[in-house]
Amino acid sequence: MKRPALRRWYPITFAIAALVLLPLCVLLLSWHEVDREIWAHLWDTQLPRLLGNSLVLVLGVGCGVTLLGVSLAWLTSLCEFPGRRWLDWALMLPFAIPAYVLAFVFIGLFDFAGPVQSLLREGFGSGVRLPRVRSTGGVITVLVLVFYPYVYLLARSAFLAQGRGLMEAARTLGLTPWQAFWRVALPMARPAIGAGLALAIMETLADFGAVSVFNFDTFTTAIYKTWYGFFSLGSAAQLASLLLLGVCLVLYGERRARGVTRPASERPRGAALYHLRGARAWAATAWCGLVFACAFVIPLLQLLVWCWQRGRFDLDERYLGLILHSLYLGAMAALITVAVALLLAFARRQEPTRPIRSAVGLANLGYALPGSVLAVAIMLAFSWLDRELVVPVSGLLGGAGKPLLVGSLSALLLAYLVRFMAVAHGPLENALARIRPALPEAARSLGVAGPRLFLRVYLPLLVPGALSAALLVFVDVLKEMPATLLMRPFGWDTLAVRIFEMTSEGEWARASLPALSLVLVGLLPVVGLIRRSARGFGR
Repeated sequence: MKRPALRRWYPITFAIAALVLLPLCVLLLSWHEVDREIWAHLWDTQLPRLLGNSLVLVLGVGCGVTLLGVSLAWLTSLCEFPGRRWLDWALMLPFAIPAYVLAFVFIGLFDFAGPVQSLLREGFGSGVRLPRVRSTGGVITVLVLVFYPYVYLLARSAFLAQGRGLMEAARTLGLTPWQAFWRVALPMARPAIGAGLALAIMETLADFGAVSVFNFDTFTTAIYKTWYGFFSLGSAAQLASLLLLGVCLVLYGERRARGVTRPASERPRGAALYHLRGARAWAATAWCGLVFACAFVIPLLQLLVWCWQRGRFDLDERYLGLILHSLYLGAMAALITVAVALLLAFARRQEPTRPIRSAVGLANLGYALPGSVLAVAIMLAFSWLDRELVVPVSGLLGGAGKPLLVGSLSALLLAYLVRFMAVAHGPLENALARIRPALPEAARSLGVAGPRLFLRVYLPLLVPGALSAALLVFVDVLKEMPATLLMRPFGWDTLAVRIFEMTSEGEWARASLPALSLVLVGLLPVVGLIRRSARGFGR
């Protein structure tokens, strides 16, 4: 029989899970009325191309991130070569660069009028020309360089966790390092690689900024155009539901491919197993260095050059307003999300029943929802509430009878809460797991209970995890473009919105200042992730 004192966790947990299920229900209900003219236009002009472009992106980015992530993880975790120790953590730094920032940097560098092609024409004649960067290959290249760290980080952890014994056993059986990789290391790391690949594909399907910079039509750009071009929120919601179906298929495929796995039982290995010599060693250094340079060093240097040439002149009162709006939204979203995630973590610890665990799992599914999908669903729900409840009640009370929810900060903060709940829940759950049950039990025996128990025992031990969670949510909110662009209140432009406006006009240099600000802020959680990873494997 359940203890009555703990039943209070049920309504709290179920209410939070309902917030995540709300967008799903709204998207499903949007199909009750279909605008045939808009859908006929979409089918004749865009929908086949959207499906084809999305499929090409998924296949191209999936192959690219797997190749880069697995090869880099294998080299830095099992091989010794010049520069391995710093490349091991440096290859995680591209996490700090948003996809839309790398997209406009690449176009600015490699377009026909860019500095790279201009130098080639000056040195080798006007007939020399690189392949078009504004192409499908250009979009895939940018997204691969941005999203390969998902596969790299998880594959690296899997290779390190396999231990020394397995690879030495393969060596004693006469397998070469290449054969040991294919027959032993890669099959064991397949679940981790699949999880990283699923994350990269979901981010690809949800991306709006990079594909809009390249004028490459996908479902996210079609949602934006349907909303603001046709002024049809219902049709945008129906497109969003199709995008959500694709995300669900990716998640289902990843779960089926993962199967039932068992964690490695060996001690993690910190030292490299294969010491590369001569040309092989320098080839490994060149490969890792090339990826790091293309994904982080060159974009960062180009942003610094543009910022010095043009971007610094935009540092005025309007730019300070963009910073304040971004910081305010990030801080408010971090505070709300961490508080709600802490309730979920406590509920699962205090009452670990199957309904509570299921509700917590549902509440953490929001990270799989693209920002554009959340924006459409929440705005559709809030517009219905305004029309059916807020406006009539306001009119009866003698008010102006105007909508209050649509286009408000509350709608945007709700989208952030649903989207980044899982980001905050992970660090908080890990911090709670490190608190032994004997500690609060001893405090209760001394007469400390209720709020005093939380303030005196739990809170001091949860501060590091809460700060990590708040920092991760804060940075993710600053970089979030689709939800902010679609749902921001009038006059609430942010750094991400400013980048979208400047890149839409081809003003790469003027977009460098807000882009550089986002990159520098994004380095904070990446550095924390690197330090935690190094401690975890004793490197």
